[in-house]
Amino acid sequence: MAIITGFNTHDVRFPTNVQGDGTDAMNTECDYSSAYVILETSDALTGYGQTFTIGRGNDIVCIAIQEVAKRVVGKDLEVLFSNMGKTWDDLVGDPQLRWIGPEKGVIAIATAAVNNAIWDLYAKSRKKPLWKLIVDMSPEELVKSTTFRYITDAITPDEALALLKARASGKIEREKIARDKGYPAYVTSAGWLRYDDDKVARLTQEAISRGFTHFKMKVGASLESDLRRSKIMRSIIDDPRNFPKNYIPPAPERLVGKNAGPMGTVIMFDANQVWDVQESIDYVTALKGAKPWFIEEPTAPDDILGHAAIRKALKPHGIGVATGEHAHNRMIFKQLLQAEAIDVCQIDSCRLSGVTEVLSVLLMAAKFGIPVCPHAGGVGLCQYTIHLSLVDYIVISGSFERNVLEFADHLHENFVYPVSVNAQGCYNVPDHPSEGYSIELHQESIKTYEWPNGSYWASLQT
Repeated sequence: MAIITGFNTHDVRFPTNVQGDGTDAMNTECDYSSAYVILETSDALTGYGQTFTIGRGNDIVCIAIQEVAKRVVGKDLEVLFSNMGKTWDDLVGDPQLRWIGPEKGVIAIATAAVNNAIWDLYAKSRKKPLWKLIVDMSPEELVKSTTFRYITDAITPDEALALLKARASGKIEREKIARDKGYPAYVTSAGWLRYDDDKVARLTQEAISRGFTHFKMKVGASLESDLRRSKIMRSIIDDPRNFPKNYIPPAPERLVGKNAGPMGTVIMFDANQVWDVQESIDYVTALKGAKPWFIEEPTAPDDILGHAAIRKALKPHGIGVATGEHAHNRMIFKQLLQAEAIDVCQIDSCRLSGVTEVLSVLLMAAKFGIPVCPHAGGVGLCQYTIHLSLVDYIVISGSFERNVLEFADHLHENFVYPVSVNAQGCYNVPDHPSEGYSIELHQESIKTYEWPNGSYWASLQT
């Protein structure tokens, strides 16, 4: 019998703020950070998990992770794996820790790190990457691996089971397509707010050369600047001279409702919660000439009715609304879907409390017919979300015609199993039997960037 014997946490912070990477209208200083946990076991398995922050406060999350991780020390791995839904219920069920949530804030993202680490152990124990572990489950096993508490007015376990069974017949073919073609991606790292115009232009052109057709730009600090920057990006992605001679635009079904330009390219805007409701409507209307597919996080992430009002007002302009990066639990997503407040569902692998809760949101989105385009702009998030998008495509939604997964080209070299994209701008499928959930950091990266005594940070104090 293998059991969890202990854990370690690490506060790892990368100095991305030096170059302005990750900056937007709300988050003007970003040192991409991992609140990292290692679960030790009585056999050879080690589980790795993390949650994501942008610097200060990462130490607070690590303290919360330690409290949550205590709940699984001494537990039999196979008992945990046999019912991952119950395992998750036990993680969030501490009556005193729950009081400082419940299921939101620091305690929720700490739970994500621990839940993700348990899933990492589960996948490694079966010698499969995480996505493959889940897609090989029977519909009954998958339903047992998620949670339906507080969302049965949106989807019941029986409805989820029926949905999964209806998708099952095409599962093998979809897995083959994903392996052959990769999973469609969009690029964010050309449009950070603190990048100057020349850098935006250069990185946009580089993204085209790497096969990307969907591009996101941060907006919200200055309308004048946003109009200028969006024209720069649009002029580059709409100009056939900037594309290779053998360029093939995306299939028409992938561009429905996206305001695609003449080259089949798509632009999206992200305001990172900086506006009030009417301000969102007025500002994005002023940017309509850039023809964005959607505005992401236009207002406060908890304002469901505000998002619904923005979506209604922008619909005549053909501009959609996307959100979810800061939706702290499945109940927020339930309400966004029920209120018809979003056109795109943006799960976050660390804001939600781990894989178990993510699965419940994927199921709801599939029932409501809303495409899932996960947030992945942060350290480790690309590592995580490719697994989740593959699960969504292969066994839950059964489609990636309109889906794209965010790709931010930062810090992947710090991981033992880094993500990569192919020449068509698609994520390659993780396929190593030992990588689990792909989040293991190189020991040297931890030694260098652990706060405050890693070699990089210590060098700044001398």
